[in-house]
Amino acid sequence: MTHMTTRPQIGVHISGAKSLDLSFERAREIGCTTFQIFTRNPRMWRFSPLTDEQVASFKEARRKTGFRTVVAHMPYLPNLSSSESATMKISRYTLSEEVKRCDSLGIDHLVTHLGSHLGKGTMVGVKNVADAVRQALEVSSGRTRILLENMAGQKNSVGSRFEELRMILDRVPQEGRTGVCLDTCHAYASGFDLSGPEAVEESMSLFDQTVGKESLGVVHLNDSKGGLGDRLDRHEFVGEGKIGRRGMRAILHHPAIRDKPLIMETPFEDEESMRRSLSVARSLMR
Repeated sequence: MTHMTTRPQIGVHISGAKSLDLSFERAREIGCTTFQIFTRNPRMWRFSPLTDEQVASFKEARRKTGFRTVVAHMPYLPNLSSSESATMKISRYTLSEEVKRCDSLGIDHLVTHLGSHLGKGTMVGVKNVADAVRQALEVSSGRTRILLENMAGQKNSVGSRFEELRMILDRVPQEGRTGVCLDTCHAYASGFDLSGPEAVEESMSLFDQTVGKESLGVVHLNDSKGGLGDRLDRHEFVGEGKIGRRGMRAILHHPAIRDKPLIMETPFEDEESMRRSLSVARSLMR
């Protein structure tokens, strides 16, 4: 099948619960041109290793459906910013193992939350995240890129400011293997205005000056239930939150964003709501 290269890459988070390879057909049926998955249960520490058969089925499903980019998300439990010995150890192990899984499946990007420094200070968190990413990439034999997701500005969180993302990237020597996943809800919640063309231009200019647009790998295209700078990590359907249709249209037309894989992570009720959101986002891209 022809690669989906000419159409915008836009999709949702797809469940891979029953079998990872089925996620391609599910995504295609909904109308996605890219998608995000968990490669394992995101709410448990334990996981089963991938079998050769699972890997082969996944790669064959991708070849058949022609998806250009596939994104995975780290499980929820790890806290890469933590200095607490047991948490640090299992969090770093989980990241390293997840990168290996993504490498074997040929997944392009692995998005990770950065966690909380638990009151130890931002620079402690920055160093801990950078060390975790560097160690994970040292045992990686593939090409999966680890993307740092900007946070919504909750107390003690690391990575809600662009400067913090840049500091982490600067501390990881594996060039080309790291980048940023920009979550629009999180950016807005942490104080970066995205409500219209001028605001988007200003915020993205700051992103480019601080982080660099070449570091942007994926965009989590989420509207925000909370207001600007409210530090509330609550996603809303595209165009229905505080960023609104005007802001979302400006985001989708920004040159640094429009050609990136765009993933919506709203709590969808069913496939119909996924299709509706894809349709709204595509209408705003025109």
